Amino acid sequence: MTRRRVGDAEVRRANRGWWDTDADDYQAEHGAFLGDVDFVWCPEGLREADARLLGDLAGRRILELGSGAAAAARWLATQGARPVALDLSAGMLRHAAVAAATTGVRVPLVQADALALPFADAAFDTACTAFGAIPFVDDSAAVMREVFRVLCPGGRWVFSVTHPMRWIFLDDPGEGGLTAVHSYFDRSPYVEQDAHGRATYVEQHRTLGDRIREIVGAGFRFLDLVEPEWPEGHDGIWGQWSPLRGRLFPGTAIFVAEKPAR
Repeated sequence: MTRRRVGDAEVRRANRGWWDTDADDYQAEHGAFLGDVDFVWCPEGLREADARLLGDLAGRRILELGSGAAAAARWLATQGARPVALDLSAGMLRHAAVAAATTGVRVPLVQADALALPFADAAFDTACTAFGAIPFVDDSAAVMREVFRVLCPGGRWVFSVTHPMRWIFLDDPGEGGLTAVHSYFDRSPYVEQDAHGRATYVEQHRTLGDRIREIVGAGFRFLDLVEPEWPEGHDGIWGQWSPLRGRLFPGTAIFVAEKPAR
């Protein structure tokens, strides 16, 4: 792995290939935690059923970006919403189709790029993503503008990402992940690459201030920043998330914004 600048085309190719290839392993490792019909915002286990960050759901047209296997979209459907699940990866959407058949809860599935949403202006009342799309594109500010475009006035936009301060540390859930080794202000992406130096996975870093400026710059009104605390009794480890680190500093940031009403 390394930290280096990566062009937009290489980012898209790498991450689409990664999620297509890794979809089976990802679901095998995390599927039980995420559930088949559930909306889990983060490895800390915060659920939309408890947090209610999206507001009223009944009858709302909701776009889930970076939906993966679409467990969240299926849960939204059970709450009376009208969700659409969008993801770049055919591999992840294949799992979404399997889960729909298993659970009997079906939602529209769309394979598309978050940088070019295939929807009309003001097509949705709400948009959301739990760790999808935003960290995996070179120009996340452009995604904010696209979401703003497809939301109707008064629409809410909520997304969760790795808390920016985690980028100071190594991706180590143990003691090794408690020592700061990187600059918080270094926006160089995290890149995994093959033996020929071609990127196979790319994740982007933005500071808290960067994210808020992206949100406001797109036209949204910033409402809230939620930093879930590590809950008592939660002993699971998800990548670099662990009880040890979670009790000391935040691992997830959830941004809540709203498109101003006319």
